[in-house]
Amino acid sequence: MLHSEKPQQNQPDFPITDRVREALAVTQRGCEELLPEGEWVKKLARSEATGVPLRIKLGLDPTAPDIHLGHTVVLNKLRQLQDLGHKVIFLIGDFTSLIGDPSGRNSTRPPLTAEQVKDNAETYYRQASLVLDPERTEIRYNSEWCDALGARGMIQLASRYTVARMMERDDFTKRFKAGTPISVHEFLYPLMQGYDSVALKSDLELGGTDQKFNLLMGRHLQAEYGQEQQCVLTMPLLEGLDGIEKMSKSKNNYIGISEPANTMFGKLMSVSDALMWKYFTLLSFRPLDEIAKLKSECEAGRNPRDAKVLLAQEIVTRFHSAAAAEGALADFTNRARGGVPDDIPAIELKLQDGAPMGIGALAKQAGLVASTSEASRLIDQGGIRVNSETISDKGLKLPQGEYVVQVGKRKFAKVTLF
Repeated sequence: MLHSEKPQQNQPDFPITDRVREALAVTQRGCEELLPEGEWVKKLARSEATGVPLRIKLGLDPTAPDIHLGHTVVLNKLRQLQDLGHKVIFLIGDFTSLIGDPSGRNSTRPPLTAEQVKDNAETYYRQASLVLDPERTEIRYNSEWCDALGARGMIQLASRYTVARMMERDDFTKRFKAGTPISVHEFLYPLMQGYDSVALKSDLELGGTDQKFNLLMGRHLQAEYGQEQQCVLTMPLLEGLDGIEKMSKSKNNYIGISEPANTMFGKLMSVSDALMWKYFTLLSFRPLDEIAKLKSECEAGRNPRDAKVLLAQEIVTRFHSAAAAEGALADFTNRARGGVPDDIPAIELKLQDGAPMGIGALAKQAGLVASTSEASRLIDQGGIRVNSETISDKGLKLPQGEYVVQVGKRKFAKVTLF
């Protein structure tokens, strides 16, 4: 447990150079809030003058095994700050995952088991390393210091914050007014996340806009322990493919960074023209003036598809390769012309007593739809094709033979009935 409570020392002022201004611009690109901006400028100036890198922290609870592009919004910012020479700390909340983050919740979040946390954490960092430079990233687990607190330390930590202040948190307030249960352990989550900042002596902590309360808790507790307070940088939440809800695997509106190149490319091309520019700002590493020029060209009549192709190729190249991006573009173009991709799965299905198989059952057994009722609905919408012909007859039965079956724009299978 950390006991030091020495008063903070006043720091001398260092010159604000052009490099400091550039670093501030990098920090602010696409961000929602930088709090307090003046303190961050002073930290940057001190680092520039002394050559001592700043400690920049991002904490992620491994609540699911896969990372999607929504998660990379803050990871991209970390990489940008890492490229400026600062120390990036990728903190895996293996302890806090066992509590469950109440941020943005209208009910108690079920905690994960230790086994789930361990498995997810291993996958998390491997995927995050596709964005961060592993050689310059410090990976930590908050169980290092949280386990050591014990019951006595936890009680002492809880004494550093009042219930009244805790209830100012928006999600707690709404749940209290609605009569929705709030478990006592949920109050511990922001305290433990804030204590992470004390343990790591962070200069800046990043998070989504839904994490603001927790990030500010870190500033509060650092002051309580006599440390220089961290600054807080919040990044916008990225809407998913539906353009409404934030990107989430549970809402099936996500683009996973470990998805196949063709799938990733196709999903990016499905993003609306309006939302595409937010994706550019938060996901692309292109200079902002280049993005502004591209947007201006589209507003003047250039096909927005051209810009979307550039974005999709950049993202696919980052997580796969330039060759994979070129291949994905060719595949997408082929599909748009009604062609069939080269890499579709081949499936063999045995007919019962040699009798023809209904199209709904075929699509379901081939894994192209979840149920025959879904197949029926898609046929009504013209969403199922067999050998490039749109199917309109829900009672269609297919005899022995080979068929290329397409469901929607991206699902294909080469089915052999025997």
